[in-house]
Amino acid sequence: MSSTPTATDSWARNAVVYQVYPRSFVDSDGDGLGNIAGITAKVGYLHDLGVDAVWLSPFYPSALADGGYDVDDYRDVDPRLGTLGDLDDLIAALHERGMKLVVDIVPNHTSNRHRWFQAALESAPGSPERARYVFRDGLGPDGEQPPSDWVSHFGGPAWTRVPDGQWYLHLFAPEQPDLDWSNREVHDEFLSVLKFWSDRGVDGYRIDVAHALTKDLSEPLRSKPTVANDATPETGDDPLFDRDEVHAIYEEWRQLFDQYDPPRTAVAEAWVPASRRVLYARPTELGQAFNFDLLEASWDADTYQRIIDTNIANAAESGATSTWVLSNHDVVRHATRYGLPAGTDLESWLLSDGKSAEEDPEIGRLRARAATAVMLALPGSAYLYQGEELGLREVADIPHDRLQDPMWLRSEHTRKGRDGCRVPLPWTTEAPAFGFSTAEAHLPQPAWFADYAASTQIDDQASSLSLYREALRLRRSLSAGETLTWQEAPAGVLRFDRTDGWSVVANFSGDPFPVPAGEVLLATQPLSDGVVPANTTVWFAPEAQPRD
Repeated sequence: MSSTPTATDSWARNAVVYQVYPRSFVDSDGDGLGNIAGITAKVGYLHDLGVDAVWLSPFYPSALADGGYDVDDYRDVDPRLGTLGDLDDLIAALHERGMKLVVDIVPNHTSNRHRWFQAALESAPGSPERARYVFRDGLGPDGEQPPSDWVSHFGGPAWTRVPDGQWYLHLFAPEQPDLDWSNREVHDEFLSVLKFWSDRGVDGYRIDVAHALTKDLSEPLRSKPTVANDATPETGDDPLFDRDEVHAIYEEWRQLFDQYDPPRTAVAEAWVPASRRVLYARPTELGQAFNFDLLEASWDADTYQRIIDTNIANAAESGATSTWVLSNHDVVRHATRYGLPAGTDLESWLLSDGKSAEEDPEIGRLRARAATAVMLALPGSAYLYQGEELGLREVADIPHDRLQDPMWLRSEHTRKGRDGCRVPLPWTTEAPAFGFSTAEAHLPQPAWFADYAASTQIDDQASSLSLYREALRLRRSLSAGETLTWQEAPAGVLRFDRTDGWSVVANFSGDPFPVPAGEVLLATQPLSDGVVPANTTVWFAPEAQPRD
């Protein structure tokens, strides 16, 4: 082991990381639910795609009250997904191919089935068992009112009452009780968990809701009637989110990570203002923090340029690199977002089963390809979400009786939730589950998935899968630094240079742009008549030179 912190030299600084939602990737045993062995069977596919690492969403034992983010046991694998031995096999298969494994850590809350919470329910108010969580007496003469006005991310109050009259805090579903990070026992438990997985060969960690661990629990509890991401101030003293003292936790984690050779990596999921996000990414803490700005951006050149400039500057300030994301397990897929009319309210669109606004799949396809080529050309790391390489769109019309996301019930059917991006992948065109399983998939797959199957794209040079494979091959061979230089371009067009002699043009507008002189390395749609059409990105070498 090494004792020298080297987070700034991490393999993750410019890596391409592929997110696997394990229950929807591949089912190898025919029960309709994806599993660890299924992922291992596709390691060759991931290697050929060209990614550097796999980020594995929660695979721990769970009742699936929130897609696995309600964790029963942080040191085991859900038996429906496999065993610890299966996970060891996956780690070995990835390492053999030169890839890394990043796993989700969920430190804000456990599940209500976790042994700690069960012990808390069996113990009296004020006991050490309850002190691991946030229990409080209620308000009102009989304590029948919640201890505060805090609300859950999934709708409704963030407090649930237990039979002895006390209430416990859950910023998410009632099945996800929040831990009390003012308790040293909680700190020690997660250091032990991180050591358990690091010793087993896990290379890095994605930290779920990293900004929520520490809370102001002083009495009386402060009012905060909203959990909107844009409602968190930049002062570091919000009662629930992004408090200054959270950084001491990650400084201690970094000391553990840097005992390994190479040091274990980490990336924060922190929905906080950009000026605060850089704190989590410091080399003395997690080393990276997710930048979700492109994920939320409209299809607009000026918006993209502002986001790129801001995040490259923020990354330089923190000593990290930026992390670029267009889709993940929590949002409508970008091939759909870019195919909907500007200003479409995605919650309403989902609630209408995709009927409140007309989706243009072809425009969405072209813009998704162009956006991906911009993202993969940027300095820093890129996170891909399973199925985006197939060009998958959102499944908006899942029957209501098949929905699994707790948002659906907790919001009293006013928010449909995230199941539409979690539908199992189509690997082939074959029934009953497009090669995902020999049984019906746990979420229904639409008939149009057959057109997106990996088997139909693998040898099609014009396919989305082929575009991703070629872009990742080029990205690896065009080893560039961590900066870019903007070049003059007309309105609606972005043009920038990377070091090592390659450049990028992205045409967001409706006006064709002349193809730059030089060798075209990559184009997201065919070029003709000497122009880059709208909704197209081109990588080129201004002076032709041989490439690998």
